[in-house]
Amino acid sequence: MAASDSGELDFWSFVELANRRLAREYGFRHQLATELLLTLNRASNIVTYDLEASVHRPRGLSWSGFRLLFVTWLAGPLEAKKAAELTGMSRAAVSNLAKTLVSDGLLSREPGSRDGRSVLLSLTDEGHRDMVEVFRVHNEREDEWAGVLSPEEQRILIMLLDKLVTNRDQFDVRGRN
Repeated sequence: MAASDSGELDFWSFVELANRRLAREYGFRHQLATELLLTLNRASNIVTYDLEASVHRPRGLSWSGFRLLFVTWLAGPLEAKKAAELTGMSRAAVSNLAKTLVSDGLLSREPGSRDGRSVLLSLTDEGHRDMVEVFRVHNEREDEWAGVLSPEEQRILIMLLDKLVTNRDQFDVRGRN
């Protein structure tokens, strides 16, 4: 394929091209795995961007800010270390984000009881009110996305994604959790 032909590519034709070239030119054998993970990553990015752009940014929140407030709302008060684990963020990212959310009046940080370094995060009253309202809109948007699948298809997809996640200990996975 000539460089000028690349302008005709969309995501799916790119995946097809990539699989063909990876097999023929480079001898890679796992095209289905490549297609699966390219598609999984693409779907995740599209949904995340849509939720952030349509729900959270108009309310002054980033996707990361929403995730931290969400876990703190439903599981908190909790230590920053646990918040990092539940959100999939680093402790440094949670610490920096918490500073912003504290200054915005949505989150409070108190010294933890475990040791002098631990920090306990909880929502302020304003943060709680905001989360109830923002999640109402967020959940409706989630339902729009999920609604393209039947309830049975949704359960199957959850089951398959859970299988991917829970079996990651079968090989050396790098990540926060």
